[in-house]
Formats: sequence, C-alpha cells, structure tokens
Amino acid sequence: MSICPSQTPAVSIIIPVFNDNKSLEICLLALTKQTYPKQCYEIIVVDNNSQEDVSLVVNRFEQATLVHEPQPGSYIARNRGLSIAKGDIIAFTDADCMPTPTWLEHGVIRLLSQLNVGLVAGHIDLVAQDANNPNPFELYEMLELGFPQDQFIANGHFGVTANLFTFSHVIKTVGNFDKSLKSGGDKQWGQRVYKAGYQQLYAENARVKHPTRNTWEDVHRRCTRITGGRYDILKATKKSQIALLLDFLDFIKPPVRFFIRTWNDKRLQTNSRRLQYLMVTLRIRLAVIKERTRLQFGGGVSERG
Repeated sequence: MSICPSQTPAVSIIIPVFNDNKSLEICLLALTKQTYPKQCYEIIVVDNNSQEDVSLVVNRFEQATLVHEPQPGSYIARNRGLSIAKGDIIAFTDADCMPTPTWLEHGVIRLLSQLNVGLVAGHIDLVAQDANNPNPFELYEMLELGFPQDQFIANGHFGVTANLFTFSHVIKTVGNFDKSLKSGGDKQWGQRVYKAGYQQLYAENARVKHPTRNTWEDVHRRCTRITGGRYDILKATKKSQIALLLDFLDFIKPPVRFFIRTWNDKRLQTNSRRLQYLMVTLRIRLAVIKERTRLQFGGGVSERG
C-alpha cells in the first residue's frame, strides 16, 4: 500500500481461494473498481493448496499479493492472510463473491460510525443464474442456506466472512480464527468478539453478490462441509459420548415442522415448486445424516467441501 491520507484508514482485504480461478478473477476485477482510495487498500489472496495455478490470475492485478497455505481450511487460510496484513482495518470476502463498487467505502464508514465496534457484517445478495426462474438447488440455497447478516448479528452475535469488517487491534485482542474448523469458524470468532465486549453492526450498504450453487454436487458439498464444521464444534464442547449420542438422536428426528412451514412458504408459488423443493430437502437430509453418522460412528474427518 502507498501512503494514505491522514484521515483514511489503510485496509487489508483477505480472500481465501481453492480451485476457483474463474470466480477469483471476477472478484479481483470488482475490487479494482472500488470507490475507496486505491492507495489505501491491499488485496491478499491466500491459495489454500489449489490444483489450479492461482498466480495466473493474481499476477494480473497490481494491488493483489498471493500467499500460500497448504493446510486445508478457509479459516487457517484467512489466518495466513492476517499474518502479513498491513492494514488497520481488515476486510474479508470470498473468491466467489462480487463486491459492489461502494462495498469497501460503506464497510469502513460503518466500522468507524460508533465507538468500540468489533465487527461489521455487510449485506450478501444471493444471485441465481436466471433470477426469474431459479432451479430447485438454487431455491434450496436461497431459502435455507442464505446469509441474513442482520439476523446473524442480532440473534447469533456474528457475521459470515463472505462480507465482514473488523480492526486489526480486535483480532489481536480476541485471537485468530480456529484453524481446526472447516465450517462455522466465523460464528465462533464473532461470538468471541461479542464476549469481549465489542459492538457488532450490520451494514446494509456494504454489499456483495454471491452466486447460488445450482447443482446437486455443489449444494451437497456445502451441506457436507457445514455438517462437519458443526460436528467439530459439538465434539469440542460436549465431552461425553452420551451427550454426543443424545445430540445425534435429536439430529435425526424427522423435521415435521420444517415441511409444514415449507409447504406454506409464499416464496414457493406453485405446488410443483413446493414438491421440487421438498425433494431436494429430503435428499439433503439423507446426505447430512449419512455424513454425521460417518463422523460420529465411523471415525471420519470433516471435509472442506
């Protein structure tokens, strides 16, 4: 980064990537069009051991620096980015996100808007390939796996790292992300920020677009990763085998209320849509029960997804 004007904080943007050069190029291009002063932000791309040559993309962007993290996991990759970050403010997004031109400006403004702010969670728009006709997998992700950051802040005291701002001094106070987690590390970290007494804010104007997953394979990978991350956290907090077993029995209970709520959801405008959605839900439900069983009774290790 060049020298910033005295009243403008320097920002480090950290982006982990794993085998997604195509999306990364779109993300980096969007970051070159920010309204925030260019000399005041750096972009750190962390290659999480991709088979693709990430340098072919990163080297085309003057503001971007590429580092490598061989251990799988987006949170340990973000920690690697933090280890070289120079900014007083840290901004996180993902390789498959498309920040709007004012994303960085509005995120920084919100972070500085009050005293003792520990994190700001920006708005995330899920975008289907055909906005007027999302397929069943896109519908599932939009309705069940969306990112309501305002609700995450209000009810869970965290924001997801697809669109998150904090200060470097906050990270020094509460520590880095849990490097052992493949999923759920942003929630765990955000709750540590909350317990440390910091304010947490939502920034509606700091927006990124996030394409929905539109195939069974992509949705399945995400749900598998989420299941593994939740189990890793559960295993760390519930020490007894009986507690883990009771949680497993609760996990596999039929979600009757969910199916009733889904059938009455006005966003599913036709019975055909409802049936398609419920079929995807049942398929996912069987897949995550299989994954939880593998982890709990088969000695499996959580996957990165």
